[in-house]
Amino acid sequence: MTQIRAARMAEVVREQVQDILQHHLSDPRLSWVSVVRVDLSPDMAYARIYISVLGDESAQEASLRVLHGARSAVRTELAHRIRMRKVPEITFRADHSIEYSVRIQNTLKDLGFDSGVPRDAGPPAEDDEE
Repeated sequence: MTQIRAARMAEVVREQVQDILQHHLSDPRLSWVSVVRVDLSPDMAYARIYISVLGDESAQEASLRVLHGARSAVRTELAHRIRMRKVPEITFRADHSIEYSVRIQNTLKDLGFDSGVPRDAGPPAEDDEE
């Protein structure tokens, strides 16, 4: 039961932090930041917030620096929005899963699996029904 509650709370925190970043903080370096997921500690005292940034490595680093400096403002705003006994301490981390997925897709495409079937595979075998 507590895992379900923690998962729901993590999703609430994710949604609220995304909204805070979009509407509460005015730094232009955060305009292309998306909150991918939130991992809460079992006691909900700590939250790792994973973000994805549209842009290159330097844009990602700049956004993480801004977010690191804005942690207390984000946490304060989060405290106003959600009901928790204690609002978790937050840290922001880069999420590389989207980049990883694109790299895998490109590799599969290079290998000829762009349509789900390798390029050198012939037509599908027909079943002999007698």
